[in-house]
Amino acid sequence: MYGDFITKNAGAVSQIESALRSLTYIVPARFKDVELASESLHSGIQLLSLYHDSLLARSPALANAAASSSLPREKPSPHNRYTKFWTTRSPSYRRVALLITMIQYTELLWEMAAKRRGKKMRWHVVIVLETVKALCRLLLLRLTNSRPLLTPPLPEREIDPAALEESSVFEPESPPPGEATGWKMPRTGLELPSLPNSGKISQYLLSKVLTAEDVKPPAQLLHRIRGTGYLAEVLYILRPVVYAVAMKRFANDRKSWTPWLLGFSLEYAARQMTKRELETSVPGGLRGLTQLERDELTRRAWAMGWWGVRGAFYENITGPFLQGISGRLNNQPVLGLLGGVLEDYQYLWDNYYFSSATL
Repeated sequence: MYGDFITKNAGAVSQIESALRSLTYIVPARFKDVELASESLHSGIQLLSLYHDSLLARSPALANAAASSSLPREKPSPHNRYTKFWTTRSPSYRRVALLITMIQYTELLWEMAAKRRGKKMRWHVVIVLETVKALCRLLLLRLTNSRPLLTPPLPEREIDPAALEESSVFEPESPPPGEATGWKMPRTGLELPSLPNSGKISQYLLSKVLTAEDVKPPAQLLHRIRGTGYLAEVLYILRPVVYAVAMKRFANDRKSWTPWLLGFSLEYAARQMTKRELETSVPGGLRGLTQLERDELTRRAWAMGWWGVRGAFYENITGPFLQGISGRLNNQPVLGLLGGVLEDYQYLWDNYYFSSATL
């Protein structure tokens, strides 16, 4: 019954999810005394959205509506093609990927709860969670026959239910002005499919074009890694565990550069080893990578920017700089709100390890 309700009201549910999620992003820790309740709400929304994604993906009614809709049908993203292939083919992959995603959605909540029982318990929970995630990723590496990991490991929501509700499938009344309509043949009574209006012809045609990667088997969207490439991926997976252990070791000296340099060096070394291996093992080098591989490398490169709000770099450089900015903004009549939001995020970066985690 709940699944039917979500399917029939998918557009409204999606809007509610977005509104609640935006609220938690805007005010991450404004009420510090109830931060555990605020993070519980955020984690609950994330888990509920994950459940909704599974309901929408399995819904035949929504899939048929998307197929019959007059809206242009977009090709599935390479990420979704790849992850959907493995979640369908391997139940073990689906379960492990789901476990990783659920931990990522709740890890900050676990850390907040553990911190209330003391610093030692907090770091114990952090290391346990990072170890479990690393073991799961190593298992995914094996299940995918030594292919690099993707983030997120599960397919993302492809169908926009709100857009479908606005289409003629859910609202068969007369189309809005400017939209093309179908033509009914006078003798047979059959109706020809509608064509897009002149302003959407290019978008319509591009949605029908197939590239070489569109016809590739999903498993071939990522090259298998061996030798140095495999070692680099293992190093990338284990880096958070090593960094968390080092942070616990130097918990009493937050300005020590040892954990930061160790964690950053491991991630940078893994990236350089991966690039060198791809240049030699993939035909055409880095130019021969698939779009999915290029997207993942780009995502990992941007993720390295989070080292600016971690450990000693934040304590010695970024933190004092941001405090100065927020202090100046608080004295401004309009920009004071921005300064308050910045202080809220600083509160998270000051006190919680998982607030800047990316893996």
